[in-house]
Amino acid sequence: MTSTQPGWITTPLTDALVCGALDLERTAHGLLPHRLPAAARAQCTDPQLAMAESQPSGVRLVFRTRATAVELDTVPTKRVYTGAPPRPDGVYDLLVDGRPAGSTSVAGGHTVTVDLSTGSAEHRPGPVGTARFTGLPDRVKDVEIWLPHKETTELVALRTDAPVEPVPDAGRAVWLHHGSSISHGSDAASPTTTWPALAAALGGVELVNLGLGGSALLDPFTARAIRDTPADLVSVKLGINLVNTDLMRLRAFGPAVHGFLDTVREGHPDVPLLVISPILCPIHEDTPGPSLPDLSGLADGRLRFVAAGDPAETAAGKLTLRVIREELARIVALRAASDPHLHHLDGRALYGEQDAAELPLPDALHPDAATHRRMGERFAALAFAADGPFAAHRAGSASPRA
Repeated sequence: MTSTQPGWITTPLTDALVCGALDLERTAHGLLPHRLPAAARAQCTDPQLAMAESQPSGVRLVFRTRATAVELDTVPTKRVYTGAPPRPDGVYDLLVDGRPAGSTSVAGGHTVTVDLSTGSAEHRPGPVGTARFTGLPDRVKDVEIWLPHKETTELVALRTDAPVEPVPDAGRAVWLHHGSSISHGSDAASPTTTWPALAAALGGVELVNLGLGGSALLDPFTARAIRDTPADLVSVKLGINLVNTDLMRLRAFGPAVHGFLDTVREGHPDVPLLVISPILCPIHEDTPGPSLPDLSGLADGRLRFVAAGDPAETAAGKLTLRVIREELARIVALRAASDPHLHHLDGRALYGEQDAAELPLPDALHPDAATHRRMGERFAALAFAADGPFAAHRAGSASPRA
């Protein structure tokens, strides 16, 4: 969609303006940000992973300008679930000098219709749309446009009413975080209010979010992506997806965690590395997976998950969240004897029993917007505290993003 107003300047979209992506794929429309590199994507054909890594959680355009109006043309990919009400359009958050300055959405774009009962998906192409922000202050400022965290987004064109230039490196620490859909953003209200984005703002660090919905599965290619990505701080939040998918047993889990951490340490031998166990999830505390969707309320917009495993199978090595927490604590304690920069955080410190009573998980798996805010604030207070694992890298923090 092209603006008809005179005086607009179109700035080429390059990696100098895109932050938080590990790869930019050239498409027929423009650029498609990826959160895993091409080599990693080539090693797995799972459609869930392909969807998750192409959804730009934590990816943002960052530039300096005195423009008072900004337009970003994109081609979003909307997801529609058969039998369910339409999902709201993804949110684009605008920050000016680190502070919230507006939000908008883009209509149109491609549509993927998913039938949860069969797993089938149908893709229908759609048009380019425009995210538009006006009324920006008439002064030189740093502008960030955070892309929708749950909506695959091709970048087509950036237009402004004044010239744009990259923002010089401010020297802030880079925090690379890997986790599940909870880290990806699940039911957060917007891309700057996922718990990792909120924690990064409070900690004064730059975020690279490798939260991959349904795909925190100790994959070697993900470990290599973390290994090869420059970072000053690294955290990995492991557990819930291994139960969701019923992917492995305890015998495989321990060595797989060791191997994952070994690979990360190859590229980041001395950086603070924080291993986070799962937050509380009552359905899977003592009941193994898999997690299965309960579609009975889908027509009313309600989707819940149930634990389909048998607690008795834990004795044979099936994983529960309680088992995973115990094993992660053991592994970190063992490795920390020779790795002083390795740390552990029990995920229940971010969301535990009292939180579940006050803010229950709406679908029994994913936190809501209020819980994302609570988790982000708690993580920042724990990780960036004077005695926390990330303390030495705390910069002058921004205000919490509303």
